[in-house]
Amino acid sequence: MIEKATSAASIASMLRTLEAHSSQAKGLSDDSASGVPKTNFADVIRKAVSQTNAAQVDSQNTTSAFESGEAVPLTEVVMKMQKASLSFEATLQVRNKVLKAYEDVMNMPV
Repeated sequence: MIEKATSAASIASMLRTLEAHSSQAKGLSDDSASGVPKTNFADVIRKAVSQTNAAQVDSQNTTSAFESGEAVPLTEVVMKMQKASLSFEATLQVRNKVLKAYEDVMNMPV
């Protein structure tokens, strides 16, 4: 089995496959030609955190309005609280995954 995997024909076939995938990846990475704007990971994270913050602030404002006696339905208060909570939990899970990936990379032997 090992002899078959390391044969010259098999290695040449693998190299052709890798070159084909490489050329496809180069074609996909040229976003300017396809009209797809490039996004920065930091910008995506910044936007997600600001959206989470906005949901939390909106929830807090709605809760304060309800507590002060304004005509705000209880269902709206609960929905906004749940939305803010869910947004925060999702952000927290993404942060945990990114930190775990960073730790895995840092612990890789060189």
